[in-house]
Amino acid sequence: MFYIHQTVCVSAQKTNGLIDLDDIQPIKDNKLQAIEPNYDAIPPAMYRRMGRAVRLASGAALPLLNTLTFNGIVIGTANGGLEDCIKFLNQIVDYNEGKLTPTNFVQSTTNAIASQLAFFSSNKGYNNTHVHRGLAFENAALDVAMMLNEFPDNSYLLGGVDEISAYQYNIESLAGSYKKESISSAEDLYNSKTTGSIPGDGCTMFAVNKQKTGATAKLKAIGTIHTDKVEEVTQYLTNFINKNLGESSLSLFLSGENGDSRHLPYYSACQNIVPNIAVERFKHLCGEYATASAFALWLACHKIQHNNLKNVLIYNNFRGKQHSFMLVENA
Repeated sequence: MFYIHQTVCVSAQKTNGLIDLDDIQPIKDNKLQAIEPNYDAIPPAMYRRMGRAVRLASGAALPLLNTLTFNGIVIGTANGGLEDCIKFLNQIVDYNEGKLTPTNFVQSTTNAIASQLAFFSSNKGYNNTHVHRGLAFENAALDVAMMLNEFPDNSYLLGGVDEISAYQYNIESLAGSYKKESISSAEDLYNSKTTGSIPGDGCTMFAVNKQKTGATAKLKAIGTIHTDKVEEVTQYLTNFINKNLGESSLSLFLSGENGDSRHLPYYSACQNIVPNIAVERFKHLCGEYATASAFALWLACHKIQHNNLKNVLIYNNFRGKQHSFMLVENA
């Protein structure tokens, strides 16, 4: 598909700047909120108008935008700046549909993130945002892959971003998406036998193209499926492995297991498809959010680069209905 050359990850862990994954940051108030980066490069007047999602994306993208040239920007997000959207809707009521402040509306649209990054870098190339809930980032990556097939000499900024907003947290809590009991560690999360997970947020950016020279890793294949049947997921994974891995051995299975007892059968069944392979989880690092698979891709690149792994298979499940597989290889 394409090669990954540089990455920047803003998450609840020390993944930005001096990376230290041995010093795992604790879960606070049953949430894993991203550690916001340094925003010195953003003018203060502009910074004050930014919603959290746009801030996170800007903080992750600017190190790449300031040093590299891109032919386009493609972002995956489930909700964009949902908090600003709610603020704008509340204004409609508060001001009786009178004169409203446009800032919250502008910052709330899902394509505000990609457009803001284009504004920062004066990039007038391809600019697209994919909003597909748990498969938003995967569809963004497929979009980039198709663009590179058509324009193999181009380079693109690919990203995934989502925020924890108070409104979304309340709605998802009522829907049973989050744990009711106190969770303070990875052991608490994965040993729990209850429904729900812990929310997270963050942003990951990738500089990608078709050039192998200097690449950190290669995203070889992506597969997605919509289903709530375990046997259909395992059959899809079997076909995915046969098609893209063949007789090659797998170095690591990176599981999106999130502590939700309703989703555990999917993860357990998929692990059985690849027996005797090392399995690691990542949701205790970033929390559960729609584009957490972008964090998983960053983590796979990091492990390939620093642990000298041959390849990594990522499986992520969102709400028990949207499933994705990504095969990442050493470049």
